[in-house]
Amino acid sequence: MSLQDKVVVVTGASSGIGAMAAQMLSERGAIVVLAARSLDKLEQVALNLKSPYRLVKMDVGNDASVESGFKDIFAKFGRVDCLLNNAGYGKFEYLDRMPTSEFAEMMNVNYVGMVRCTQAVLPAMKSVRSGRIVNVASIAGKIGTAKSTAYTATKHAVIGFSSALRQEVREYGITVSTINPGPIDTEFFKIADPGGGYVQNVRWMMLKPERVARAMVQAVEKGTLEINLPWIAGVGTKWYHMFPRLADRLTYKMMNKK
Repeated sequence: MSLQDKVVVVTGASSGIGAMAAQMLSERGAIVVLAARSLDKLEQVALNLKSPYRLVKMDVGNDASVESGFKDIFAKFGRVDCLLNNAGYGKFEYLDRMPTSEFAEMMNVNYVGMVRCTQAVLPAMKSVRSGRIVNVASIAGKIGTAKSTAYTATKHAVIGFSSALRQEVREYGITVSTINPGPIDTEFFKIADPGGGYVQNVRWMMLKPERVARAMVQAVEKGTLEINLPWIAGVGTKWYHMFPRLADRLTYKMMNKK
């Protein structure tokens, strides 16, 4: 799919891989709608865009905010050709040390936020029998590790949602993709790992944000159903699911770096 003049909504576009993906999409001629809670940060991202764009203040964790944001988008453009669900965050902590309210809020933003945005665009996409939905999940959604019970659950939900939705919309010509990266060198870890211990342990394997952003744009352009980063992690998840007991025993120390 040529991205020239296509309307692409990117949530969580105020920093990190969302901001980088927005810039790459703009370079390909897309009309990028940058959505996030902070308009100030979005304005800074917009300085690097090459094509027409629109900034929308949106909190994906809030029903009214999502409804208002997409009402504005459809009023301006009349359509959304692609939705890139990127908004989300993580916190790493042992299960018995994290309040259930933290579980609920993370699920509300990472999973239900994606549901809200997808529901907002799906009727229009179905009416024209075209569209692309790209959901940023995580390798954590396929292989859980200690201190990530909350975060892993949200990303597991994103992957399951995407698989089921793919079957629902297939006959409408709509593609649903998931991007499943490992740890990325972004500000994500300021919240997830404020002490810096996990980052220090896995710095050698952290992905460059540009690499993940390129994969996101690839999914928008080509409709690739799933991209695992790095590729060896995708192989590892298949092996893990085939031999879970053996994999747990052999990878326990290597995987649990938090």
